[in-house]
Amino acid sequence: MSGTVRSKHARKGTGPGPAGGGAKPSAPERPAARGRAARRPAGKRFLESRVADWVLPLVLVAIIVAVWQAVCSSGAVEEYVLPAPGDVVRKMFGDFGTFADQSVPTIVAIFAGFALAVVVALPIAVAMVYSGVARRAIYPLLIIAQVVPKVAIAPLFIIWFGFGQLPKVLMVALICFFPVVIDSLVGFRAARPESLMLVRSMGASRWQAFWKIRWPWALPSIFAGVKVGITLAVVGAVVAEFVGADKGLGVLLMTARGDMDSLTVFASIAWLTVIGFVLFVLVEVLERVLVPGKRGGRSHEASGSL
Repeated sequence: MSGTVRSKHARKGTGPGPAGGGAKPSAPERPAARGRAARRPAGKRFLESRVADWVLPLVLVAIIVAVWQAVCSSGAVEEYVLPAPGDVVRKMFGDFGTFADQSVPTIVAIFAGFALAVVVALPIAVAMVYSGVARRAIYPLLIIAQVVPKVAIAPLFIIWFGFGQLPKVLMVALICFFPVVIDSLVGFRAARPESLMLVRSMGASRWQAFWKIRWPWALPSIFAGVKVGITLAVVGAVVAEFVGADKGLGVLLMTARGDMDSLTVFASIAWLTVIGFVLFVLVEVLERVLVPGKRGGRSHEASGSL
């Protein structure tokens, strides 16, 4: 009788240990896992939420502004050296018309120069992906163009093209160009070789493989370079206005510096900061629209070109 019972256990796999037919341990239940997740500290859940992405920077900015205001209120520094943050904000909105008027040529130069950089950088990156000769010929020139101080080139643009918007547009394009072209090149080369070989084996041409595989895979890297470039565009516009321009926030800043008007200097810097931040957010929103999953194209490497 006992042998019959043991044989039944052996057939059913319910016996303990080796005699139980090597029964597999049961997987943990999903409700228990959810319960453990719910028991995590509320602080940890908050830090992992999307709300923290906005709250934490705001808290840090508030702390910095509070310390800044405390230093100014204590009288440790003179007002002309470090104006209080409240005075800077009142200056920004009190002279809103002046700052808005001076912002227009700066913003126009930023957009025009940045667009020029992207339009030129993307075809060059594509050429470097598909042509080894182009890559070997162009890449050293990109490095040379990047290491040359842009402030040293700005006077040449003034001499060649005079005062106005064109030198500022060219300066912005020159500063934005390098990160866009390099990140685009990395993204195009990061496409999976097996995906490229698959579409080529199905009769796709090189350009079809590019639009179906390389382009979608490179979008995260392209936007990484674009986000760096759009912030550098503000720097390029201000540098060009420092060297020679008749209008713009950079001109206003230089004039205020000559008058030792630190309040206007701080207000101009704040306006430039707001412009740069808004442009960065716009690019971030565009990236989320065009790349919903934000595929990690930069984390993969590909060899060769198809």
